[in-house]
Amino acid sequence: MARLKLLSTETAKTVMTALGAKGVPVKPGKPATVRDRVPGSRGWGGRGGGAAALVPAVREYRGTTVQVCGLWPFSSGTSSPMIGVPLGRHEETQATVCCDPISWFQRAHLISNPSAFLLGKPGLGKSTLVRRMMLGLSGQGVHPLVLGDLKGEHVDAVEALGGQVIRLGRGRGYLNILDPGEAVEVAQLLEERGHHEAAVRIRADAHGRRLNMVVSLITISRNNPPTDQEQTILDRALRVLDDTFVGVPVLKDLLDVITAAPDELRQVALDRGDMNVYLQETRALEATLLGLTGGGKLGEIFSRHTTNPMRRDRAVVFDVSSIDETETDLQAAVLLACWSYGFGTVNVANALADAGLEPRRNYLVVLDELWRALRAGKGMVDRVDALTRLNRSVGVGQVMISHTMSDLLALPAEEDRMKARGFVERSGMVICGGLPASEMPLLTAAIPLSRQEQQKLISWQDPPAWDSRGGDVEPPGRGKFLIKVGGRPGIPVQIGLTTIEASLNDTNKRWHAPAESLLEAAAPIHGEEGAA
Repeated sequence: MARLKLLSTETAKTVMTALGAKGVPVKPGKPATVRDRVPGSRGWGGRGGGAAALVPAVREYRGTTVQVCGLWPFSSGTSSPMIGVPLGRHEETQATVCCDPISWFQRAHLISNPSAFLLGKPGLGKSTLVRRMMLGLSGQGVHPLVLGDLKGEHVDAVEALGGQVIRLGRGRGYLNILDPGEAVEVAQLLEERGHHEAAVRIRADAHGRRLNMVVSLITISRNNPPTDQEQTILDRALRVLDDTFVGVPVLKDLLDVITAAPDELRQVALDRGDMNVYLQETRALEATLLGLTGGGKLGEIFSRHTTNPMRRDRAVVFDVSSIDETETDLQAAVLLACWSYGFGTVNVANALADAGLEPRRNYLVVLDELWRALRAGKGMVDRVDALTRLNRSVGVGQVMISHTMSDLLALPAEEDRMKARGFVERSGMVICGGLPASEMPLLTAAIPLSRQEQQKLISWQDPPAWDSRGGDVEPPGRGKFLIKVGGRPGIPVQIGLTTIEASLNDTNKRWHAPAESLLEAAAPIHGEEGAA
């Protein structure tokens, strides 16, 4: 209308007559004024009117290829595979995104090994994404195994699945590292069914795992590995214990065998018939084992019989959240014991399935807070490194979770840093959440990322907006992840949760006080007389 004011009166009358109010011509003989034109919902129409050409949002439908092509022939395929656990919506196309390492390896052959590595700053939903995979794969017959939950984040999910929760810690539970589990019974069953070679492998695997765990505990307790002669003595002592002991032995029984000095041990100790030489060779070993049976820095967790034996037919989580973060040696020992115990159970299940005595079971192993496990002590990097190389052959998928690449490369030894970098490079898929800009050079050295993908990850790590009303404002990158497989373009996904899943994904429970506690805290404290 500002332009109409600059025109002459006759010209304005002509234009207004041509346009009319709401597109209706003005009656002849009546002068046209601005009041005669009433704007519509989108403004003044016509030439020079500036009406907003609003394009309404089109309702989106989903269906199978057969149904959609008959309803509307101009359909387009989704930009991500529809195989695996449904995680959420594609951030750009709003298509459904399905993803998990086992399905993409076993059914779609999109990755070369069933493993995934998650990176992202705290509080953006890494554990929530993993629990979504756990729940989805559990419905497909895959059993999740959380071998060492350092924060207790996955306990509720495993309980909801009807799984087994094994609690370990000072005064909470015990794990006997000399317990072969079901290996003895399974070996006898295999022999009865004629599978003698499989029975021999089961017994050898159980013996090797027990020996490695004793050596690992001694290494953590001393901060140095035992000598070759001490390891030979331990190996022979375990064999003597298996031949003579009735029942399941504990570390105290192993110490008693070494103290008794049988001929088999004296021969490998090379004492030449001199008892003083044997005592000198085993003195340090006896002192370390005495500390492991109770009273040492590792406590009594490994000195008694296992309080809750692991089952192989359901989801399992080892809850070690009661162990304080400052007790790094105890954390390392417990994690090693959980991993050894868990994979020993997996080997037993595989042996029974190979013999046709049980159905084949697949497992999803979750290693959460990996950076804490790697820094816990010596031997942790090598154990995880072996796990990442053998997961395909032992029939398990794995998910490793950490915060940044810098956490993996902050190990003291250079060889450990190189092995930790290989965890990301060898993973079948890498799923990234919000990350700072300083992480991009380290991350792009392991996996290719375009400049747009890097900017997307950086934008997801921004803090939430300040809400003056004190409301709970989520950060912009919460629940957003980029799925990278090889050199392919990343798939940005927004995780979607159901109401039940949302109740299982609260990792800040200790920050939420119950309503009764809040009322009690707000109420005045009265004395016996009733005076405040």
